[in-house]
Amino acid sequence: MTVRSVIAQLFQQEDLNFLLTNRIPRRLLTQFMGWFSQIEQPLVRELSIAVWKLFSDLDLSEAKKNKFKSLHDCFTRELKPGARSIDPDPALLVSPCDAIVGACGRVEGITVLQAKGFPYTLLDLLGDPELVHTYRDGHYVTLRLTATMYHRFHAAHDCHVEQLTYISGDTWNVNPIALKRIEKLYCKNERAVIKTRLAASGHVVTLVPVAAVLVASIRLHFLNILLHLNYRGPTVIPCNAPFTKGQEMGWFQHGSTIIVFAPKGFTQCENVQAGRVIRMGQPLLQLPIPSS
Repeated sequence: MTVRSVIAQLFQQEDLNFLLTNRIPRRLLTQFMGWFSQIEQPLVRELSIAVWKLFSDLDLSEAKKNKFKSLHDCFTRELKPGARSIDPDPALLVSPCDAIVGACGRVEGITVLQAKGFPYTLLDLLGDPELVHTYRDGHYVTLRLTATMYHRFHAAHDCHVEQLTYISGDTWNVNPIALKRIEKLYCKNERAVIKTRLAASGHVVTLVPVAAVLVASIRLHFLNILLHLNYRGPTVIPCNAPFTKGQEMGWFQHGSTIIVFAPKGFTQCENVQAGRVIRMGQPLLQLPIPSS
């Protein structure tokens, strides 16, 4: 039995997994990891990446480069040109990232599920009554990035980013075990609310990147600031940033979750089912069919 399989078996024990990833000084450990991962000393870098490979299924074959300055540089790696194809159909929103699909489906009034039996409200997550009205009876897809996945995220359609809201919070783990135990977990964690308006149809589609333990920094191309646990700037930032479908918007410093919200009338694509892996650029939601 390999070391990796032993570690995997240990982490499949829910009580132990929850203890090791949550009953720790989460914010302190997250801040430490943010510092440690950016150390560019060659020995630290090589040992860190080697240990990461030993305990995971990390695959760097699609990475744009094969040498990295630091563990952080490896986490936030770019992909080779053409590694992801973007579905060109203008009637489709595409996945903004590589992920495992979590809870998804219709918003029941203003209630969303993080896991079976664990609801939260749009207001709890978004903090904006106007967006709550926009997504009442709408649609949502939760996209969970694992530690070894590609961590950059992209525009789901041709759009303009109109506003970003930063909401400070905790850094609970967002794996399925924690989602079944901590009520309103996404609403407790550090997160950003990115409001976009589709260029052609005018629909408002919102992406909510949610931080997690070891992962509490988000870099966005349209802002010259880093959103992180110690950020003390304005929490609501007006924007006017155009993006084309599939264009890179930013990245997690490590990895976490993105929740996509679309208004009533959007429908979930057949390939989008809880537990399935989806890649950036694949169909996610279908736009409403225009009335004649």
